[in-house]
Amino acid sequence: MTTTPSDPTTALPGRPPVVDLATWQTARDEVLVREKAHTREGDAIAAARRRLPMVELDGTVEVVGPDGPVPFLDLFQGRDELVVYQHMWYDGAPHQGQCEGCTTTAWHVKDAVYLNARDVSFAVLTTGPWDEVASYVEFMGYTQPWYSVRDVAAPVGGDMGYLTCFLRDGDRVFLTYSTTGRGNERVNGSLGLLDMTPYGRGEAWEDNPEGWPEGRSPCWSWRSDADGNATWGPTSRPVPQWTRPGATPVETLGRHGHHH
Repeated sequence: MTTTPSDPTTALPGRPPVVDLATWQTARDEVLVREKAHTREGDAIAAARRRLPMVELDGTVEVVGPDGPVPFLDLFQGRDELVVYQHMWYDGAPHQGQCEGCTTTAWHVKDAVYLNARDVSFAVLTTGPWDEVASYVEFMGYTQPWYSVRDVAAPVGGDMGYLTCFLRDGDRVFLTYSTTGRGNERVNGSLGLLDMTPYGRGEAWEDNPEGWPEGRSPCWSWRSDADGNATWGPTSRPVPQWTRPGATPVETLGRHGHHH
């Protein structure tokens, strides 16, 4: 049968109206106009990004990887472009005490084959001491190259939590772009999919229909306990860690005062 918003048999409390497919298509097409404008503006911003001025840096500055110190230039792997994720680090913390936001970002870039096919290399940089970093990379099962940039100055080192792009011209290296915060969402496909779902991310800042489930704190789903319950307490891990062999229930994050 055809249903309309005014039909009391199909209306659901605290939900948008229930309509027939044609009515839904009309409403969806109205949003599509805005989506297309959003896409075009994104393309225009990307064009401006490609025209940003560059900063030259010393490509011989050394970072530490599995084979010891290597010049930053090596991270390009002979390619002209390099994208790095600068992963925050808590010295001495157990695996579960490392940054959940950085874990989320790095987990979404586990495989760089499409970047490599476009002649772009990818690496993860972090300020942790290499022995701790190597243990973490092995535990997480990351196959992308990681390097320690401890005591290395910006823009290779410095503040972490950024996606940063570099261009190589022979032996010369240039910083071209960097972003952080919600700028990092571009690589997180899970957030993009959640934005399409009826309940969205389930975060309190979102503008939701009247009667929608109450939102929670930002990034609330990025840590959970062994039973899958969202928590940021001492029994939690960044969610991807529970997929790793040997990820057992824990009692301390080793940081932020969570000690048992």
